[in-house]
Amino acid sequence: MIVKIFKPAKTAMQSGKAKTRHWQLQVMDDSIQAKDPLIGYHGGSSTKNQIKLHFQTRDDAINFAKSKNYDYEVIEPSARKVIKKSYADNFK
Repeated sequence: MIVKIFKPAKTAMQSGKAKTRHWQLQVMDDSIQAKDPLIGYHGGSSTKNQIKLHFQTRDDAINFAKSKNYDYEVIEPSARKVIKKSYADNFK
């Protein structure tokens, strides 16, 4: 089984970063998803893609994956570029 270890990005709907502090381990499922002809939803018989585990550190997630003999891929978070702005700069 292949798992992906990453830090989730902040949501686009809010400026807060509450759910971005922990590392997440997510199972990568390669099963085929079928489209329901009546409703149009995509679904399948496998529920592996619903497994998401949260860890305090990246090393905890890697150690868990190693203990279960999972193949894992670590995706490092990109550095955020903060541009300081001042309201007074609008009137220069």
